[in-house]
Amino acid sequence: QVQLVESGGGLVQAGGSLRLSCAASGRTFSSYTMGWFRQAPGKEREFVACIERSGATTLYADSVKGRFTISGDNAKNTVYLQMNSLKPEDTANYYCAAREGGASSLPQHYAYWGQGTQVTVSS
Repeated sequence: QVQLVESGGGLVQAGGSLRLSCAASGRTFSSYTMGWFRQAPGKEREFVACIERSGATTLYADSVKGRFTISGDNAKNTVYLQMNSLKPEDTANYYCAAREGGASSLPQHYAYWGQGTQVTVSS
């Protein structure tokens, strides 16, 4: 089993920044991808970004390209999501997820999920 714990959410004004962290523990894989998804009330969970353990491949949703940056620290088993130029439409519960294998934007490809951290962007 893999345990994922998110932190760093909060309330921020539009145009502001937040950095989310996701610490992983438990079973490890030689090849894995960690990703961020988000879900707003009444909406489906949507892909935000992901990064392969090697760091060679990152994927971003079009809605966050140029504003969000995903990075990882393998020594700490932690992945980060730096969110800049936040907009009210970024308001959601943000979930960290992990999968064995390469990058994917599909939530059904991820076997492990954190509990989520709330991000609220006020206008």
